Amino acid sequence: MLSCGIVGLPLSGKTTLFNVITKAGAEVKPYAGGKTDPNRAVIPVPDARFDKLTEICHPRKATPAVVEFVDLAGLSRDASKGAGLGNSFLSFVAESAALVHVVRCFDNPDVPHSEETLDPVRDWHIVETELILRDLSAIENRLGKLAEKKRPIPTEAAEQALLERCRDHLYEERPLREMALSGEDEKALRGFTFLTQKPELVVLNLDETQISSDLPWGEAMEKLASERGLGLARVFGRMEMEMAELLPDEQAEFMAELGLTEPGRERLIREAYSRLGLISFFTIGKDEVKAWTLKKGGTALDAAGAIHTDLARGFIRAQVVRYDDFEACEFSSAACREKGLLGLEGKDYTVRDGDIIEIRFNV
Repeated sequence: MLSCGIVGLPLSGKTTLFNVITKAGAEVKPYAGGKTDPNRAVIPVPDARFDKLTEICHPRKATPAVVEFVDLAGLSRDASKGAGLGNSFLSFVAESAALVHVVRCFDNPDVPHSEETLDPVRDWHIVETELILRDLSAIENRLGKLAEKKRPIPTEAAEQALLERCRDHLYEERPLREMALSGEDEKALRGFTFLTQKPELVVLNLDETQISSDLPWGEAMEKLASERGLGLARVFGRMEMEMAELLPDEQAEFMAELGLTEPGRERLIREAYSRLGLISFFTIGKDEVKAWTLKKGGTALDAAGAIHTDLARGFIRAQVVRYDDFEACEFSSAACREKGLLGLEGKDYTVRDGDIIEIRFNV
């Protein structure tokens, strides 16, 4: 199950954002009494193509792509040293495939800021620093154990050299996601679940006073996200949480006032899915229409394996048509075939987002 961990300083609006995305109705308050259990929800990825295919095929079952969102406790300053929920929190972050980093941008005297003043750029750096320190600690622990070996085997020597490179990179206060790593390097590091290697979406949590204002820190946050290769989204947290409970007509009117063209949950789910480097492909039929998740750059053989290991083992060919072509041919496979738009592809074919695939196999 693909998982996005929602992180940020205490009282930044993480649970509010969780409710915007999931409509889960989780209680919005600080984690108290040492509570570490996160809120979790598995939700479908909004996709108009999947909806249309379901409408056209009238299947007995429709299965969308899904992603899990996990609302984690507030990350305190010095969490890497055990402050706040400390390592128990960081272990939950390690389980996530990507991070949704909520940065507080609203000022509310009834909800005191954990750092006493409002400074989104500073707050982002506080959380990022804690994640870097956690990764450094994991690296130094492993390097210490490797240094104790009198005669390290070749793989251990290679691991040591790679970890030393990672350590030096982190010493520069730069996350590992910004480090140039080969496919072999990434494979070697996979077991460490480094926090700063995970893709990150930064969400600026605004209030109703900031709809049209020129925010003093807005340009700085956009520059930071651009330079760091981070996704950046804006959400009117509390307003959009309340808006999700309205009737469609009322919701549309509310969105127009905010200058939004779609609900916050759809924007954020889609962006998080994209930050994970994922695409969707479809299988269709009377029994089921299903959206499958695949890493961008995945092959037809990878797609076959995602459906069932037997399909990958006995793979012969993949019959593929692009969704746009299928739609242009009024969702007729025969019309696509007549126009040469229905192709037979080998196992090395790179799957495109929205491909409709039928695997031919023999086992």
